[in-house]
Amino acid sequence: MTKALFIVDVQNDFTERGALGVAGGDEVAARITAFLKDHAGDYALIVASRDWHDADNDNGGHFAPEPDFIDTWPPHCVAGTFGAEFDEGFDTSAVTHQLKKGQGRPAYSLFEGVADDGATAAQLLDEHGIIDIDVVGLATDYCVRASALDAIAHGRRVRVFTDLVAGVHADSSQRALAEIAHAGAELADSGV
Repeated sequence: MTKALFIVDVQNDFTERGALGVAGGDEVAARITAFLKDHAGDYALIVASRDWHDADNDNGGHFAPEPDFIDTWPPHCVAGTFGAEFDEGFDTSAVTHQLKKGQGRPAYSLFEGVADDGATAAQLLDEHGIIDIDVVGLATDYCVRASALDAIAHGRRVRVFTDLVAGVHADSSQRALAEIAHAGAELADSGV
């Protein structure tokens, strides 16, 4: 099996009740759980990322008192807080690896994360001979976009399940999906 599933940032701060809540975030969490119930066995790796920011600094300018919501943001996904935890609608029991990204600096792509043992996404892909990656999660126009584009840049075949993502803004999410497709990814429906 040479296929991985990347589940990007399905965290409380990115769903409806969070600091940077995305409309439809809770539904995406539940739909990913339903997808995993039927399809977890299709994947050699199931990797879930989390923003995991420091509480005592601006995380390399990522947090700002007057955020522009493009490059700077209000505090979110602070390590050890409710907001940084996975959404309760997302059952993580099938997840094989968790990567934390941020940790003192801006980070959007799952490829910027590290596991508690120091493993990176690129190392995991190489170790397991992964060629194909399916990408789901939050938010379409930021971390899903960055993760999918990085997967393509790492020479993998990428498919984004458009029914298992949600974005901050409809327009920028459509632009992100178009950019991902233009870069070579397949846009598909999960069938959930």
